[in-house]
Amino acid sequence: MAFIDYYEILGVAKTASADEIKSAYRKLARKLHPDLNPNDKDAHKKFQQVNEANEVLSDPEKRKKYDTYGKDWEHGEAYEKARQSQQQYGGTQGQWSGGFGDDSFSDFFTSMFGGGGAGSRSSQVKYRGQDYQAELRTSLTEAYTTHQQTLTVNGKNIRITIPAGIANGQVIKLKGHGGAGVNGGPAGDLFITFVINNDTPFRRDGDDLHLAVELDLYTALLGGEVTIDTLGGKVKLKIKPETQNGSKTRLKGKGFPVYKKDGHFGDLYIVYTVKLPVDLSEKEKELFAELSKLSKQK
Repeated sequence: MAFIDYYEILGVAKTASADEIKSAYRKLARKLHPDLNPNDKDAHKKFQQVNEANEVLSDPEKRKKYDTYGKDWEHGEAYEKARQSQQQYGGTQGQWSGGFGDDSFSDFFTSMFGGGGAGSRSSQVKYRGQDYQAELRTSLTEAYTTHQQTLTVNGKNIRITIPAGIANGQVIKLKGHGGAGVNGGPAGDLFITFVINNDTPFRRDGDDLHLAVELDLYTALLGGEVTIDTLGGKVKLKIKPETQNGSKTRLKGKGFPVYKKDGHFGDLYIVYTVKLPVDLSEKEKELFAELSKLSKQK
């Protein structure tokens, strides 16, 4: 009869803790459960193997016996106990293959530990459904306001409300919108990662926005007003005389909305860029030349 490596079946080390064994078992059992793989004979066989491995490694006494005798389980005390256990549980004797058939446990397990025990009922254990991952794309303009979008997951349309201020790369969880549970277990969750395309001239930094505003030379020198478009509407800016190229100003509360905090906004930072005139007329050149002479006389 072939020896079965239960550690290899669960994908854990021989030094694995009880929690590590439990975690590995649950992951594999959920993946291979017959209810999720109704026509997959290979998955069904692997599910039996996983149940058997868990039956042994999750029981301290059985694990100790398994670790003690290992591949030499047929010899000495292990063999005697196995045979007595067979007789006690009414196990069959004869030609053994060590593999998995239609029963829940292999001949190796039956010979070493006797009957199936609690593990034979493992198919009735409630399993939580799989978690799903989805990606949802939206624009910075859309993310500025609370809005609704519909996404399709596993052929099912899900309409969600996206709060204003959602960030690029942010993940939100929709509880119970993942895979269906098994044996009455709870459904998994849906995790949505947001990808936000910047369709604006603004640069976003958290809840703050940054914008470069171009000034003509005359407005920068003499002062005046310019009107800019913000995500919240138009705003008039007063330009001080002799505004320098690269000067900055802050518009408090004109930035991006704070996520899930109604009425709270970041700030908008303006950087002024002074544009020099081109294609000057002869008259303009004369005037600039005159200005140059005046500045040198100071």
